[in-house]
Amino acid sequence: MNLKSIKQPFIETFPGDFSKNPIQRNTPKVLFSNIDPVGFEDPELIIFNEKLSKEIGLGKLDGDTNFLVGNNLPENIKTYSTAYAGHQFGNWAGQLGDGRAILAGEIENEKGQKTEIQWKGAGATPYSRHADGRAVLRSSVREYLMSEAMHHLGIPTTRALSLSFTGENVVRDMMYSGNPQEEKGAVVVRTAESFLRFGHFELMSAQKEIDTLQELADFTITNYFPEISSVGEQKYKDFFQSVCTKTADLMVEWFRVGFVHGVMNTDNMSILGLTIDYGPFSMMDEYDLNFTPNTTDLPGRRYTFGKQGQISQWNLWQLANALFPLIKDENFLEETLSQYGTYFWKAHDQMLCNKFGFDELKESDEEFFINWQGLMQELHLDYTLFFNLLEKIDNISDIKTEFNKISYTFFDESKSNKLENFLQIYKTRLEKNIISREESLDLMRKTNPKLLLRNYLLYECIEEINEGKTEMLDKLIKALENPYKEIFPEFSVKRPSNYNDISGCSMLSCSS
Repeated sequence: MNLKSIKQPFIETFPGDFSKNPIQRNTPKVLFSNIDPVGFEDPELIIFNEKLSKEIGLGKLDGDTNFLVGNNLPENIKTYSTAYAGHQFGNWAGQLGDGRAILAGEIENEKGQKTEIQWKGAGATPYSRHADGRAVLRSSVREYLMSEAMHHLGIPTTRALSLSFTGENVVRDMMYSGNPQEEKGAVVVRTAESFLRFGHFELMSAQKEIDTLQELADFTITNYFPEISSVGEQKYKDFFQSVCTKTADLMVEWFRVGFVHGVMNTDNMSILGLTIDYGPFSMMDEYDLNFTPNTTDLPGRRYTFGKQGQISQWNLWQLANALFPLIKDENFLEETLSQYGTYFWKAHDQMLCNKFGFDELKESDEEFFINWQGLMQELHLDYTLFFNLLEKIDNISDIKTEFNKISYTFFDESKSNKLENFLQIYKTRLEKNIISREESLDLMRKTNPKLLLRNYLLYECIEEINEGKTEMLDKLIKALENPYKEIFPEFSVKRPSNYNDISGCSMLSCSS
C-alpha cells in the first residue's frame, strides 16, 4: 500500500496535545491529541476492500496487513484522535471526542480527491471516557457492511476499508443488562472525505476559543466546500446554509430506504452531510414512524424513524449557536433554520412521489401520503417489500395473499378491504401521470431498493464469522453492491418470526 503518501494536515493546522498520553482526561483549548494505536500481537484479516483502496490512492494490499490494525507504522504516519463536544439525547455533554477512533491522516488520489483514514477499535485515547477504546467483532461487522451498503444505495456515508480480528477478547455488556461477556475483538478501518462533526465546532465555541473556531471553519470551507467563494461574514453564512442543505438531503435519503440511525446526537452529525457512526442503527422492517432500534432511547423515543427530520433541525440549531460568534446575525440563522423545514418536507414528499412512481408532486398527494402512512402502520406492512410489490401491482391477481406475505400481522377481511381501497386510489392517482406506465415503473425501480441489510441478516453473518466462516459475508457483499437488483431472492424477504425477540435483530444498545 502507498502508506508514504499519508499526511496529517489537521494536526499541522490546529492546536493539539502532543504528549501521547492515553489517560482519559479533558484536553482544553485543543482539537486533537497525538496517540498511538495499542498494537495487536496476533491479528487476522477478515476482509479488505481493494476497490476502495485503489480509489482513494492506497493501492493494493501487497500481503502486509500491519497497517490495517495500526501495527508497525511508518514514520510519516503521526496518529491522533480529535476532540469534540456534543448534545447527547438533548443534553449538553461537554467534551467527548474520538473514544474508539484513531486517525492515520489523509491521502490524496490521482484526481486530487482527499480521504481521511482512521482505525476504530485500535485502543484507548484521552477521549475514551473510562472505556478501553477497543471494538468487538459484532459492532465492527455491522459498521463495515452497513457503511458499504449505504454507499451502494447512493447515500452519503463514511466507508469501510478493512475488517480484522485483533486476536484478543473484549468484555462488553451488549444490552446494558448487567451481564457482561467476552467477545472477539476487531478493528475496522474506515474512510471519509472528512470525519468533522457538528461537535468539533461546538467544543471550540463552548470554550470560547473563537480564533480556533474561525480557523476550523476556514479550514473546512477551503477543503470541503469549494463552491463557497464569498468572504467575511457571508462566507460563514453560506457555509451554514450549505450544511443545512446537505443535512436535509441526507435525512430524505434515510427516509427513502428506511434507515434509522438510532443515536442522532450532535457529535454523531457529519459537517459534510455523511452518515457517520454506525451504532444501534437499523433498516426498518415493519413500517413504523415510532420505531427506534436503540434500547438507550427508550422510553423517550427521541431518535425514532419519524423524528429524524425534526431532530436534524434541532441539531442544526446547536450548530447555529456554535457558529454565532462568526455570523452574529440572529435573523439570518432563525430564517435559515425556519426554511429548513420547508426545504426538507418538499424534498421528502418529492422522494415519496418517486417511490410511488408519480411524475410530479400534486397538492392532493399530501393527503394520499398521510393515508398511506396510516395504512402501513395499521397493517404492519414491510416498508421495502411494500414498494417492491407495488411495482408488480398490475400483474397481481390475489392481492390479499401477496400483501399478507409482507405483513407482520394476519389480514382479516377489514384489513384486506382497506388495502384494496387504498390500491384503487393509488391506481386512480397513477392515471393522472403524464409519463407512461413504463416510465413510472422505471422511476420506482431506481428509487426503491430490492435489498436492504436487515439486522437479522447481519446477525446471521456475524454468527458465521464467529465460527470462522465467510460464505455469507462474501454473498452479502455481492448483494449489497447491487441493491436495486434481486440477485439473491432469499435476502429480499421480511424478517423471519424466529428473530423477533433476539437481541441484535431489532433492538440494540449504544455499545453495540
